[in-house]
Amino acid sequence: MTPVDPDPVETSTIRKVAVRLVPFVALMFFINYLDRTAIAFAGPNGMNADLALSAAQFGFASGVFFVGYILLEVPSNLALHRFGARRWLARIMVSWGLVAALFTWVGNAESLYVLRFLLGVAEAGFFPGAILFLTQWVPARHRSRVLALFYLAQPLTTVIGAPLAGALIAGGDGLFGLDGWRFMFLGVAVPAIVVGVIAWFYLPDRPADARWLDAREKAWLTAALQRETAETAGTGHHSGSVRHALVDGRVWCLALVAFGFIYGLYALAFFLPTIIAGFEAGSGQEFGVWETSLVTAVPYLPAAVVLYLWCRDATRRGVRTWHVAGPAVVGGVSIPLALYAGSPAATIAVITVTACAIFAGMPNFWTFPPRFLHGAAAAAGIALINTVGNTAGFAAPYVTGVLADLTGSYHVPMFGVGALMLLSALLMVRVSRTARPVVTERTS
Repeated sequence: MTPVDPDPVETSTIRKVAVRLVPFVALMFFINYLDRTAIAFAGPNGMNADLALSAAQFGFASGVFFVGYILLEVPSNLALHRFGARRWLARIMVSWGLVAALFTWVGNAESLYVLRFLLGVAEAGFFPGAILFLTQWVPARHRSRVLALFYLAQPLTTVIGAPLAGALIAGGDGLFGLDGWRFMFLGVAVPAIVVGVIAWFYLPDRPADARWLDAREKAWLTAALQRETAETAGTGHHSGSVRHALVDGRVWCLALVAFGFIYGLYALAFFLPTIIAGFEAGSGQEFGVWETSLVTAVPYLPAAVVLYLWCRDATRRGVRTWHVAGPAVVGGVSIPLALYAGSPAATIAVITVTACAIFAGMPNFWTFPPRFLHGAAAAAGIALINTVGNTAGFAAPYVTGVLADLTGSYHVPMFGVGALMLLSALLMVRVSRTARPVVTERTS
């Protein structure tokens, strides 16, 4: 078959969207993930000792963020659909930046719990709002590639953010009379406020508002997105109704898939620094803050590379079930194996495989909800999936901490992570049978 030459208007439009919007929204995601996981860097670097936190208390403080986050996730995304991404995403960023700055002066476990809860309230709706925003700008056949570029911010938050947090802790110790971990909280909060203000003026709500698209590009993009909305509505199942989206079995099945992936992600994110501290105790070596942050970053750089290459393949072939289920199986098998690696280097290597699997699967996963949801239903459905998925953000650190305290090791909690990821693979196979495939992107 003779290859079809790509439409030059389509090519230029997608390129402009990828250059103008994706890096900025990815920067917002980078700051978002750094702020919510900053506690993972603060904990073993002075906060746990200063506040006298046990592993279970640290796990609860890490996870209680998601209680507030979950309560307001769906209402926040519906508000974004109503008021527009520019206003709502900017509001979210400034709100969480102000709350994040208050961690600088946290005094005990109870106040830490309160601030983590309020941070979740402030951040509610950001991630599903960002996903919804990008799907409103990118047709389905380009969506995997664009979401991959956006999702790169998450592993890069650890690749760049872990050394950055380490530098703030080490370099900020004593500045303004603050301990290093307190200065780090302040240092990662300020960018959220600044970028949130910029977002108010920078982000357009719809293609017609984008001054950087010419008339032909605006017309093509608007027509392509409207055509997809009409096709999705034609699939039935009340794909535009909020009420039916919230009771759709496919939405709940995808929510459970997300739960397994996110459980694995946060089990690693919150406890990898603690596991590294265990390496120090077992080997007799002592890592400084900077060395610990670099070791923490090791699994995430290859994860970013694998994420990009895997999603590139998904874009070329069209997203298939195995682009999500396959990584879930790899993650589910590999994470318990880390317990038997026998050395710090081998353990980090196995954890790296797990990180690669989690990050390779997630961008492709988020291409599935828009296959059968649109409009307000997409806002509600994507938010619900993220809400249920992020209950793992509470469960993973808390359950992991409790089980580690009870058993004296990480064996039982890590086997639990593996089982949940394998369940995600099975559920992904099931739900994909009722979701129509994305059209494969044309190649020249």
